[in-house]
Amino acid sequence: MHRKIMSSLVLVLGFSLGSSVIFAQSSTYPNRPIRMIVPFAPGGSADVAARILSQRLSEIFKQSVFVENKAGAGASIGVQFVANAAPDGYTYLMTSPALLVNAAWSGNAGYNPDKDFAPISMASNTPMGIFVGEKVNANTLEELRQLAMKEKLSYATAGAATPPNITCENLFNLIWKADITHIPYKGSGPALLATVAGETAITCGAMTGVSQFAKQGKVKVLAISSEKHLPSLPNVPTLTELGYPNLKNDLWNGVFAPAKTPMNIKEKMNQAINQALLNPDLIEKYDQNDMLPFGGSIKQTTEFINAESDRWNKTIKEMKAKGQGN
Repeated sequence: MHRKIMSSLVLVLGFSLGSSVIFAQSSTYPNRPIRMIVPFAPGGSADVAARILSQRLSEIFKQSVFVENKAGAGASIGVQFVANAAPDGYTYLMTSPALLVNAAWSGNAGYNPDKDFAPISMASNTPMGIFVGEKVNANTLEELRQLAMKEKLSYATAGAATPPNITCENLFNLIWKADITHIPYKGSGPALLATVAGETAITCGAMTGVSQFAKQGKVKVLAISSEKHLPSLPNVPTLTELGYPNLKNDLWNGVFAPAKTPMNIKEKMNQAINQALLNPDLIEKYDQNDMLPFGGSIKQTTEFINAESDRWNKTIKEMKAKGQGN
């Protein structure tokens, strides 16, 4: 189910009895606007996915679903905000693997991804890319490695302890033994623009929005993290093809609720998201941004997040053992 819409999904809404005010109101849910918090600056994959999805959810619910960006601290500011929000179904989090990576890397992110959040549904999937500015004297990943041995370079990401940061620290510092300086931004959108403008030589980040700059010659995409080539950039090799199979990392975006949100509200949102992901207009807009609809039941989403948590915990533990944990 990792890269497919769960089009045959059957969802059963559970309206069990409860005494709380939140539950009593859930039968009319939603009866006011819903906030989708994105813990990154506008323009990145989570932000784009949230804005496209929120349009469809607004139509389905007949209520406004609006996106609010709360960027900073490697996505922790926005994540903490949702963790502390009322569990009433009117505040959700749209985020990437940074939810898991930041907590595992720092050990003190200010939230616990297992205890503070309830997975609702996956929303999108997109490859991570390694790309350089048009004036950087490298047209392949190997040429970039050789350049890094001779010149002082820097690379941008959506923030410290985000998946692109961890992946490229692994590649640049552990595998290449190159001293490439990390410059964190508040989202993959600003990171991309930094490389387009020449502020940094390299960006490691989601491929959302990158292909348009690549086709204009503003950036050169040297590799992507997915198993298959992107239809929009079919000649860009994968990291696996280039000899780095352990760096295969797609950047998903998922929707999460505060942990104590009632089950029937969570199921209602899950059903709406999966319905929205089948919308032809949404699919077309995702495709334009090199994203794929994801989807899945709450059970499938929870299992996927648990597996991702185990994978990233293992990766980070291995990196720290090799001296990259300071």
